[in-house]
Amino acid sequence: MTPAAPLHLLLLCLLSGRRLRGEPGQGAGTWARFARLPYPEDELFLYDTFPAGFLWGAGSAAYQAEGGWRQGGKGASVWDTFAHRAAPAGARQPQPLPSAPAGGDVASDSYNNLFRDTEGLRRLGISHYRFSLSWARLLPNGTAPPSPAGLAHYGRLLARLRQLGVEPVVTLYHWDLPQRLQDAYGGWASPALAELFRDYAELCFKHFGGQVRYWLTIDNPYVVAWHGYATGRLPPGVKGGPPLGYRAAHNLLQAHAKVWHLYNDRFRPTQGGQVSIALSSHWIKPQAMTEQDIQECQKSLDFVLGWFAKPIFIDGDYPQSMKSNLSSLLPEFSDAEKKYIKGTADFFALSFGATLSFQLLDSQMKFHQLESLSLRQLLYWISREYNKPKIFIVENSWFVSGSTKRDDAKYIYYLKKFIMETLKAIRYDEVDVFGYTVWSLMDGFEWHRGYSIRRGLFYVDFQSHDKKFLPKSSALFYQKLIERNGFPPLPENQPIDGKFPCDFAWGIVDNYIQVDTTPTQFLDTNVYVWDVHHTKKLIKVDGVATPKRKRHCVDFAAIRLQISLLQEMHVTHFHFSLKWSLILPLGNLSQINHTFLHFYQCFVSELLRVNITPVVALWQPMAENQGLPVVLAKYGAWENPETVQAFVEYAKLCFKSLGYHVKFWITMNEPYVRNLTYSAGHNLLKAHAKAWHLYDKEFRRSQKGKISIALQADWVEPACPFSKNDQEVADRVLEFDIGWLAEPIFGNGDYPRVMREWLHQRNSIDLYNFHLPYFSEEEKKLIQGSFDFFALSHYTTILVDWEKEDALKYDHYLQVQMIKDITWLNSPSRAAVVPWGLRKMLKWVKSKYGDVPVYITANGIDDDQNMGQDKLRVYYIQNYINEALKAYTLDNVNLRGYFVYSFNDRTAPKYGLYRYIANQYEPKPSMKHYRGIIDNNGFPSSEIPDRLCPEMLVLCPECNLFQTRKSLLAFISFIFFAFIVTVFFIIYYSRRVERRYK
Repeated sequence: MTPAAPLHLLLLCLLSGRRLRGEPGQGAGTWARFARLPYPEDELFLYDTFPAGFLWGAGSAAYQAEGGWRQGGKGASVWDTFAHRAAPAGARQPQPLPSAPAGGDVASDSYNNLFRDTEGLRRLGISHYRFSLSWARLLPNGTAPPSPAGLAHYGRLLARLRQLGVEPVVTLYHWDLPQRLQDAYGGWASPALAELFRDYAELCFKHFGGQVRYWLTIDNPYVVAWHGYATGRLPPGVKGGPPLGYRAAHNLLQAHAKVWHLYNDRFRPTQGGQVSIALSSHWIKPQAMTEQDIQECQKSLDFVLGWFAKPIFIDGDYPQSMKSNLSSLLPEFSDAEKKYIKGTADFFALSFGATLSFQLLDSQMKFHQLESLSLRQLLYWISREYNKPKIFIVENSWFVSGSTKRDDAKYIYYLKKFIMETLKAIRYDEVDVFGYTVWSLMDGFEWHRGYSIRRGLFYVDFQSHDKKFLPKSSALFYQKLIERNGFPPLPENQPIDGKFPCDFAWGIVDNYIQVDTTPTQFLDTNVYVWDVHHTKKLIKVDGVATPKRKRHCVDFAAIRLQISLLQEMHVTHFHFSLKWSLILPLGNLSQINHTFLHFYQCFVSELLRVNITPVVALWQPMAENQGLPVVLAKYGAWENPETVQAFVEYAKLCFKSLGYHVKFWITMNEPYVRNLTYSAGHNLLKAHAKAWHLYDKEFRRSQKGKISIALQADWVEPACPFSKNDQEVADRVLEFDIGWLAEPIFGNGDYPRVMREWLHQRNSIDLYNFHLPYFSEEEKKLIQGSFDFFALSHYTTILVDWEKEDALKYDHYLQVQMIKDITWLNSPSRAAVVPWGLRKMLKWVKSKYGDVPVYITANGIDDDQNMGQDKLRVYYIQNYINEALKAYTLDNVNLRGYFVYSFNDRTAPKYGLYRYIANQYEPKPSMKHYRGIIDNNGFPSSEIPDRLCPEMLVLCPECNLFQTRKSLLAFISFIFFAFIVTVFFIIYYSRRVERRYK
């Protein structure tokens, strides 16, 4: 725990009462600056720590947490009145939880549970606690005399905080104005409130100032003025329109200034504390990066944050954009008032998050621009706009559903995002942020949202008599973060040096190669004459033909182009899928398309000719007919048991026709289990096993190849790392996504136990009829062990949670909530880039299925041609391969190969290493980067000598002579050509000489 003394010293090193000075308008360059930052480097998670002495805290507000609204002589506040009466017409109606208390009458019952709350602070290990004093509890009528019970309550809280070494950060006014002051004066619409507020502040400074070094006068004056007195959405619910809202804000600023001067003149010399005002803001980004839209964004911030910040931090007056647009609506300060208000803050206290953003921000104040949650950019804007003030984030977080209990994954990842952005603002942007406050310590009454959302680190059971108080996953996350003072670099996050084995397979994937069987001109047996005088065209000569010659592989121009591109990449393996429907249009051997089969034969033989090993999949699902011949798709596809035998016949034809050139076979490539019925999966497994045994018995001895199945295997991570429930959910999803097809083959010959138990439970409780078929003992023996290696495709990582938070992303079947870590880098299609997920996937395969040889047969990401010049894919390939290297060298995973997805944009738009534009293939930077990794066989260390690998053996026996003697053949050809030319010249000149002498 951070002791109070360092905090006190830090506070004394602050401005010591000196007023802040600055020049307005520098923040307008924020949007252009962040548009120019390097991509994707600037968007990567920053592993670093906060400066020494950084302040970590949590907060709460009196009305949200205290309850006890009738205890200790407390007077009524405007929120008590507002919550007890019917909601005004047009106001948002929050959806309370069943049996939830009305308003903040009881709330979290902190008034009666002081020790409980402070024990939560102790568990977190925080340095400060922000809380607010209830004006109506201390002064029940809004003015003297004070309540002894109220003074005693806050005295006990401050004493307990001192005992724990936690620094109090005290807010004088957090929206709960005494109702009597509203009735008697009209609340903040009256100038008289400024003096009354000063009197209340003086009471607080006298009684508590010796224990408080950090004071906030008013929380979020924008909400108080605009929604309390203009729109009437919040207490006191006055719908006075913009004129009254601006007048209330005018009075709030003057009230704040009076309190600051009171403290500065009378209490600072003896108490040595600091005073500011908690200002809330949103962030806004332009619709387009035009000067006009950027000016509108600047105006939006002026109308919300600058409304209060500019008078205090700059010159005592409102932003010029407000004065220009609002004219007579905006009150004016006299020169004396401007001087009095200017500089009345010792630091910049910022509130950012769910209270204002996307909630209480008036839509008109967006000026047709786009609201955003970029805390980092807001911090930079404040620093530039207000001359680099010291910034204390006094409220920040997001929220979860009111039904979410303790595993608040969504809250964790928003918290992680905001804290990481604060760290970037400090380290990258040189913004002076010295403290951070999570909102809030515990669940409570969330203003206009009631109990429909939760924002606490500690769960409060509002329906229990004693208001049960339990730490959430977010509390554990925050506790660990405080212990580490941020996100220190960990060994597992660092790249490693090293090389893969010499026989490592470096590959590229193309789901379906371009099959172009158009014959070349050399196969045309017709004779033509050229009409040079009239049409200038070739004219066919009827009745005349040349002898028909045999087709050759060189006749397919499409093959030569694809092979040359693969050679340019330096890959050793090429993975593609055959099209069953092209080879067997009717789904059986009654009609074989020999032209397409010959094309495939030529393709694989030409691959071998250039020493590239073909890796061929027999079937891959696709949108059209599931990748099956039309007849099979029409009659049930994989639901039909006859498809099993049809697949075996098809496989046998392929083994016969291509097997002497293909040494790596994939039976089924990436069957998508989310669209697969249990009966279809059952048949698919039997088809795979029968094809494997067919190859093993009839072809392996002569062809000496390998065969297996390739499964899509994205990693599934528990969203809450401390939650057993989330771990169970992650294990369940892995078994349904991967184990469903992997366990029968690589495991015990049957489906995963988790699947059977879950489906039995669902069928018995929810009356579903999810029938998972059973294998006979003979079928188990057939399927178990039908592999030579484990091939997997891996693209991304997903997070799962057991708590239902978002209905659109909730899987009712598996009772799983899909969650996004918003700090992760994402592709244009929103696929998360999580390199460490690949390593975890490989370790999981090893732990489940032993030391099986593993090939990563597809790994890739989509890109945006207009974004960052392919830099995202370069980053993706670099880091995913490095995680694969960690799995190989550190985890002893038997990794044999890695394949990038995909070859080109023509067959896999946005995924290719080659662009396809105007019938031309153009290598992207990622292709060249991947080629460099292949050439180095990994990531060699400059400190360790390279291990030289022997030359790879040529896999095409009939090409061996050409490959090993091509230099000699070229030399012989040159000598022969020179001989013919020499003979020609000798004969030519001999005849000329003979004619001359004659």
